[in-house]
Amino acid sequence: MPLDYTQISYEVADGVATLTLDRPDRLNAFTATMMNELIDAFGRTDADDAVRAVIVTGRGRGFCAGADLAAGPDTFGTAGAGTPTGSEGVPRDGGGLLTLRIFESRKPVIAAINGPAVGVGITMTLPMDLRLASEDARFGFVFARRGLVPEAASSWFLPRVVGINRALEWVFTGRVFGADEALAAGLVRSIHPAEELLEAARQLAAEIGANTAPVSVALSRLMLWRMLGATHPMEAHRVDSRAIAARGPSPDVAEGVSSFLEKRAPAFPMRVSDGLPEVFPGWVEPPFE
Repeated sequence: MPLDYTQISYEVADGVATLTLDRPDRLNAFTATMMNELIDAFGRTDADDAVRAVIVTGRGRGFCAGADLAAGPDTFGTAGAGTPTGSEGVPRDGGGLLTLRIFESRKPVIAAINGPAVGVGITMTLPMDLRLASEDARFGFVFARRGLVPEAASSWFLPRVVGINRALEWVFTGRVFGADEALAAGLVRSIHPAEELLEAARQLAAEIGANTAPVSVALSRLMLWRMLGATHPMEAHRVDSRAIAARGPSPDVAEGVSSFLEKRAPAFPMRVSDGLPEVFPGWVEPPFE
């Protein structure tokens, strides 16, 4: 674990990086320090070719209880303090800085939600690719009950994950709900006994690592997420065509076909750190204005 992390832990084993929110005495409540450490950690996982997947979980009985309210009524009065600002001087939302970084991850991200996940505790998971929950997990988009609005770019992510009507209901009421409702709505993939949750997440990560080409997974992740904002399937067709043209003659495809025909496990030679094919020409992250 890097010594400079104080509010998360970082471990890599068997091709899986596990990022653990590590403020159990505060139910892992979110702070600017935690945000910065998570953003840094995703930079590390992207750069480490030994990492095939990332798991995010919480220490103790909670996943993340939302923003730390230790400052009382003034908690959100200085929202954005210490974050970059746009051309109009508007401070960036810290949760959004994190979710936008996760959105650009080159590795699949699995949330193992081991307890309450409220406010930014649940919105931070929306750009993660798969969410598993323990039986005692609880969820809440409680912003309106605090006089706030959804953050962490969740007004973009949440309707795409569960549909606009369910998203509106949860945001309008701000109520806290259980794992069964989250499963029925597609917010989580599966529910597990608490003692089995991390192992289930690790098995899923191991399946990815054992059978797939790292570059293919990284590129596919970008393609699927970015195409959620496409206005016509022709946009996806153009991207698909560029990707197939780039990947078709690659050593990875030769190995994938050979290993299939020879009925053996693949050993894909290409690495994410060497770069991905350019299949999004002109793609630029929209500026914060």
